[in-house]
Amino acid sequence: MMSGKYKSLFQLSVIVSALGFFVDVYDLLLFSIIRKTSLADLGLSPTEILSTGEQLISIQMVGLLVGGVVFGIIGDKKGRLSVLFGSILLYSVANILNGMVTDIPQYMILRFIAGVGLAGELGAGLTLVSEQLPKEQRSLAAGFIAGFGVLGAVCAFGVKQWFDWRTCYYIGGGMGLLLLLMRVQLYESGLFRETQTANVQKGNFLMFFNNKKRFIKYLQCVLIGLPVWYIIGVLVTFSDQFGLQMGIPNIDPGRSIMFLYLGVGLGDLAVGALSEHWKSRKKTYFLFLHLTALLVVAFFVQRGNPTLFYTLCFALGFGAGFNVVYLTMGVEQFGTNLRASAAISIPNMVRGALPLILLLFQFMRTWTGDYLTGAWVTGLIFFVLAEISAYFMDETYGKDLDFLEE
Repeated sequence: MMSGKYKSLFQLSVIVSALGFFVDVYDLLLFSIIRKTSLADLGLSPTEILSTGEQLISIQMVGLLVGGVVFGIIGDKKGRLSVLFGSILLYSVANILNGMVTDIPQYMILRFIAGVGLAGELGAGLTLVSEQLPKEQRSLAAGFIAGFGVLGAVCAFGVKQWFDWRTCYYIGGGMGLLLLLMRVQLYESGLFRETQTANVQKGNFLMFFNNKKRFIKYLQCVLIGLPVWYIIGVLVTFSDQFGLQMGIPNIDPGRSIMFLYLGVGLGDLAVGALSEHWKSRKKTYFLFLHLTALLVVAFFVQRGNPTLFYTLCFALGFGAGFNVVYLTMGVEQFGTNLRASAAISIPNMVRGALPLILLLFQFMRTWTGDYLTGAWVTGLIFFVLAEISAYFMDETYGKDLDFLEE
């Protein structure tokens, strides 16, 4: 029989949050997987596909940034369930409409709207689950939600093998609408309900900036997550370009993303379990951050072997499992009246930083005169920022979440 420690992890809120993140990742990564096919079908040349692809990813991430702030405020003012219902409805409809686009301006508008909708899913789910489960089980729950959820990328790659790119969008939107029906059975967080009678500001996003200590905590939570999206948004999304530079033609970005997220799924589970075993977020984070840095070095020194290339994508994903730590710490660092704002906006600040990461990468490859050199210099900057930020962060393992921000 399953022990009580693990049995309570499989309550409805955890299962539905994991399924929600599955659909979230499917839709979030779908464009990266079908980028070349969809843009070619809309009449773009190979050169235009690269530049327009970067623009569309950036626009989607800006949508995530906007949605992270908006849904975070809604989550603290109206409740975690309001976000879970509103966000999935918005991005499901937007993705269905994505399958109907006929030109690039339409594509850009709908990727922005989908990004706004996608912003609320993960943070609201983790907030709800963290406030419902015992504090000793938050690591395991976060690891399960993230580990299962990232398989959405694997599903997206599989669907792409069987269906055209427009149908892939329809399937994503349909899965979201089906999940919406499951959420009717969820109940609101008790900690959130208690804040409704408290005389404090709720969901005031400016509170992250009007207090020095709170602002530094918020900034640290964002900075420790940036290496994950450097790996996803640069190394793997544009893996076909890196393959050409390394003498490995015909690398499929969709396949690279699939292997990456298979690794992320295992890494998330490992980080969640190790965090619980060590009773420390920071120790686990540093172990996986340093492992990932070594794997990035291995990625850049490889040459001419497609099997090794895809294997390293998988290994980078496993190392990037430390994303569970920055997601969980974003929930645990802040009081109940700001918790949804933090938990929802922080991962989307990280995702929304991708346009800046891409701009820095573009500058570095122009400045250095070399594609690969520009890429590793860009990565070095974000790994150093993450290392420094994590060093000065407070340990939050086992922290009682029943407190408010004044």
